[in-house]
Amino acid sequence: MAEEQEETGGSGVASRTFRALVESADRKFARVRDLPAYGRGHAHYFQKVFKAYMRLWKYQQENRSDLVAAGLNRWEIGEIASRIGQLYFNQYMRTSEARFLVEAYVFYEAILRRRYFDGANAKDLGVRFKELRFYARFLLVSLILNRHEMVQLLVERFRAVVDDSKSKFREASFKEWKLVVQEIVRFMEIETAYKSSRPVRYCALFDSHPASRPYVARFHAKKVLKFKNAILMSYHRNEVKFSELTLDTHRMLQFLEWEPSGSFYQKQTVESVYPNFPVAPQENGSAVDHSEASGLIDINLAADLIDPTLPPNPRKAVLYRPSVTQLLAVMATICEELPPESVMLIYLSASGKSSQGTVSRMDGSDGSRKSSKGKAVSGTLSEQNNLRAGNLSNGKAEASDYYSDYLWLGPRSNGGTNILHPGDIIPFTRKPLFLIIDSDNSHAFKVLHGAERGEPVALLLSPLRPSFKNASFVNSAIHSGSQFTFFLTSPLQAFCQMVDLKTSDVDTDDYSNAEETLATAFSQWEVILCTSRNLDLVWAQVMLDPFLRRLILRFIFCRSVLLFFSPPGHIEECTPVCVPQLPVSVSAGSEVVRSAVHQLANQFNVAGSFHFNNTC
Repeated sequence: MAEEQEETGGSGVASRTFRALVESADRKFARVRDLPAYGRGHAHYFQKVFKAYMRLWKYQQENRSDLVAAGLNRWEIGEIASRIGQLYFNQYMRTSEARFLVEAYVFYEAILRRRYFDGANAKDLGVRFKELRFYARFLLVSLILNRHEMVQLLVERFRAVVDDSKSKFREASFKEWKLVVQEIVRFMEIETAYKSSRPVRYCALFDSHPASRPYVARFHAKKVLKFKNAILMSYHRNEVKFSELTLDTHRMLQFLEWEPSGSFYQKQTVESVYPNFPVAPQENGSAVDHSEASGLIDINLAADLIDPTLPPNPRKAVLYRPSVTQLLAVMATICEELPPESVMLIYLSASGKSSQGTVSRMDGSDGSRKSSKGKAVSGTLSEQNNLRAGNLSNGKAEASDYYSDYLWLGPRSNGGTNILHPGDIIPFTRKPLFLIIDSDNSHAFKVLHGAERGEPVALLLSPLRPSFKNASFVNSAIHSGSQFTFFLTSPLQAFCQMVDLKTSDVDTDDYSNAEETLATAFSQWEVILCTSRNLDLVWAQVMLDPFLRRLILRFIFCRSVLLFFSPPGHIEECTPVCVPQLPVSVSAGSEVVRSAVHQLANQFNVAGSFHFNNTC
């Protein structure tokens, strides 16, 4: 009897200590979760919460038998591991360090494989919600890592759990979870519609061209800027998204990261990296292995999955449907912390309004494009640039030019509180900016050129409306992601989408030859830019950065493709613009650029859809 009391007492002490550690870790977790997802002053908070969860995990390992005797459930262990995975993912979103994303994946995969939530109390609604949140978070991590097979597996299981929840918990509503399932299914339908053998992330094997590499190495500019910070924001009605990641920001996020090159990254599992990691219980009801999971919560758990040869990723603040004041606050914080001799990339994708009433724009009620009855924008690209230059007086535009046009960042019923004017960005031009505006009113931001407060701005401005061979795509463009963003992140897939050519219908060798054609063109244009005497300093000072150089090359391709694809008379509104101008030698109609587009069109047998007599 005394031995039983002693054993019970030991279990009780272990259980009380465990609960106290859980409460302490959860309080620290709540403080970290509420911190802003930008800024550099929060690292010590994360160290504290990581330390708290490592202490908690170690304690449950060392006292597992006592805790099980006291009634510890497997789902409680799974919830702790899920919290740690969430911490790693949040840290990835704040720092863009790939190791944190991979750490999160490894933790979530371990929870799935060990089936921590299987067999949980079927009548406990709180536990069921924890399980649903686990699946949603694991889906997001897998999506960003491009683990599409895992995404499909998780979608099936997620849908099954939602359906089971609706039948077992009839008193609760699971409509939001059903919408989450619909979101990821819709997201993946579009994301996988145009497949490619090359990653969106920067891969040295495909994006660093041997023929032009020596020219890049010898390139010299009066000033060289380093790219380490970016803001990514998309705000459209009914846009494709999963959780708080829209399709466009997802593409840009991946575009601004390095693709690990080692084979270890592709097919590793928890068991292959950590052979002593306990496996899941078998379906036949065999005993569950509660042995110590050695090394599971080591902060460097996934070191073997990280490519040590790669530089750090640029730090990215991904904003989901921010207010104008929130966006400006983030810009101010990052500008304040921007290191010397550095440039910040700002990507803004949103519908807009032009004071001229002459451009096609998105209708706020259903997202469809409706053309203005006013006179179509006319003239050539050069004519519009001259017109804008004519509005400048001694390098300055009229004050009204900065605040007459805008982008919508919120419900239109709220009026001015949800509109972003070009003039709102001027105060931040005291620091170097690389600005990408993807909007049906993007050209309004050309007024920033010459209005800077200290540093000239590099501007890549989208067409005012997309162009597709299949007219139905025009009306549903925002529901399948931005065409301009697609060209910048996946140019060949965007080309196929534009001409209504499914990549699954293209012969593998033909598609590979097209990829080589485009890579050769990029290499040639890279040499031209690196040897040009007319390259504006705005572009020259960022040419040594591989991400921004790749953006410039893909912009050149996109501009030329859309020039020759656009119907005569609609070139202006269907063509992107860069400010200041790139050299004439790589203009949309230059022979070296036009010939590459023509060759690509011939390879896909779609040359008849182009107007190669168009001029810019």
